[in-house]
Amino acid sequence: MVLEEVAHRLAIAFQPEKKWNAHLARVASTWFIKPQTYMNDSGRSVAAVAKFQKITPAETLVVYDDLDLPLGGLRLRPAGSAGGHNGMKSIISHFGTDVFPRMKVGIAPEGGRPDGGRMVGYVLGRFQEDERATLAQVIDRAADAVQHILKHGVESAMNLFNRK
Repeated sequence: MVLEEVAHRLAIAFQPEKKWNAHLARVASTWFIKPQTYMNDSGRSVAAVAKFQKITPAETLVVYDDLDLPLGGLRLRPAGSAGGHNGMKSIISHFGTDVFPRMKVGIAPEGGRPDGGRMVGYVLGRFQEDERATLAQVIDRAADAVQHILKHGVESAMNLFNRK
């Protein structure tokens, strides 16, 4: 849900593309890809579109929600491991490298990461009423970060948006 809200805030209109099992949008010279696979296989769609469009992993920004970051947190990195995130594991596997920029959008509840079966329910569920103001703020920050990256690059955005 968080990522759909960021796309909405950026006024991105996606079109389904069955060939890659993804929804795609092109804004100026930038491609936005929203895989329609299960999260654990999202790398298949991302890598296929990137290869077809001749986009290198280093030119790819992966935006994803993460339970290891508190709700409202935002963290940009130029590269790194999957950190246990299965969607990132898939993208790294399909790219064959972990050297690509990524932005984590924190969704962990106040008590921290839910365990076991509660995690799936939390990730697929709706945010609580008392979380909505924080959610709106992080969506705005994430959308601003994406726009900043497109104009000024990841390093500049890290200096601006990774501050606490």
